[in-house]
Amino acid sequence: MQRSTGQEMSLRDITKRLVITTGAKKGRPPSPATVMRMLREDEGQAATAASA
Repeated sequence: MQRSTGQEMSLRDITKRLVITTGAKKGRPPSPATVMRMLREDEGQAATAASA
């Protein structure tokens, strides 16, 4: 899964840049598994929107 942003970032780099803003883990970065799940969901929504 690659996007044409001109930047290639590892999953660890992405998680370091993100911060949870609400809940018990507020102020902490999400887990790599959470980031992967979010990316997969976003990719699925983009594919659905493109086919509509």
